[in-house]
Amino acid sequence: MSRHGSPRAMFVGIAAGALLGLVAREAADRSEVAADVVRAVVEYGAYPIGQIFLRLLFMLAVPVVFAALVVGVGELDLRSLGRVGVKALVFTVVASGIAVAIGLGLVNAIGPGEGHQELQALAQARASDQGVTAPPEKSGMELLVAMVPDNPVKAAAAGDMIGLMVFALIFGVALAQVRTPGAGHLRDAITGLHDVTMHLLAWVIRLAPIGVAALLFVTFSALGLDVLEGIGAYVAVVLGALALHMFVTYPLMLALIARRSPLGFFRAVRLPMQTAFATASSSATLPVSLEAADTELLLPRRISRFVLTAGAAMNQNGTALFEGVTVLFLAQVFAVDLSIGEQAVVMAICILGGIGTAGVPGGSLPVVAMILAMFGIPPAGLALILGVDRLLDMCRTTLNVVGDLVIATCVAASEPVEAPGATLEP
Repeated sequence: MSRHGSPRAMFVGIAAGALLGLVAREAADRSEVAADVVRAVVEYGAYPIGQIFLRLLFMLAVPVVFAALVVGVGELDLRSLGRVGVKALVFTVVASGIAVAIGLGLVNAIGPGEGHQELQALAQARASDQGVTAPPEKSGMELLVAMVPDNPVKAAAAGDMIGLMVFALIFGVALAQVRTPGAGHLRDAITGLHDVTMHLLAWVIRLAPIGVAALLFVTFSALGLDVLEGIGAYVAVVLGALALHMFVTYPLMLALIARRSPLGFFRAVRLPMQTAFATASSSATLPVSLEAADTELLLPRRISRFVLTAGAAMNQNGTALFEGVTVLFLAQVFAVDLSIGEQAVVMAICILGGIGTAGVPGGSLPVVAMILAMFGIPPAGLALILGVDRLLDMCRTTLNVVGDLVIATCVAASEPVEAPGATLEP
């Protein structure tokens, strides 16, 4: 068990928040007085508590990402950095490719969007109410250029985690090469920053069961169960594909590559999974994942820091899967026939989109809208899934976070054996 919190307490928070939210939604549907009480509880209680908990996690995300990546890179020699980076990238692309293939295969086999002409009219009506529009398209080179921040402070303030990580990576490489007394003091200072932020995390996670319960109460009191009407097959396909990837692909990777017990692994990562499900944010869960890698999985810190911080924004298996399923589902709804070649293009874009998607709630929707516009599928279709996106986001974020930890475990298993938590002397 992590010293930062009890997975059992987190589970209780998740269950209590979801069940109470569903009960509140049912009561609100039956009585106007109950509806007023539920609105008051959400507005003056659950919503502020949940948002404060999220803000505390996001407050720590930037310093943890910067410090962990700089220190992790600084502890790797350049040859090791390249080797670890290539392995992590290869595992990420393979896992994301399998995830998207599972999603596309299920959509083609089940056809959740076929024969539902009424959903087209519903999508158009909801889109006008919710302001769903397609974002401006960006070329591949524009996306590549945007990865390099012109102002790292601005990137951190705007939540551009990829830009922040690129800066931290470059900074860490330079810090590893400079061997002056001043650079040594700077390494010590950044290591201290990491240690302090992890200590702050301990305080925040003690509040996690309450924050998680509040977040889920807000979500389920608004969501209810009736929102699944009409798109239940789509939700089932997404959840089924996520489950297949979680409980088939990941265990196979752990058993075949990392030579590790899948059951032992999942027991060790319960707290990151629960945090990811509640917050729907890979970035907010990153500090908890780093702690689990150190204390539960006993991975070498030089590897876990690098792979997990990079993976928080660049290893989004669940997001890639969700994007592929959503694009094909909406293509079926609007009777847009995508050939095998076009689906292969969708698959490639989803893999790249998963790498470049922000690790925050709803970060994948702009990518989906861009893909829809590319293939002539009305972006208004996104209005159909907005009602269930929070639930799906919680599930795919859990898959993303577990994927980061799986890949870190596989990379660590392929590296020379060393003591858990070992670091290199500066």
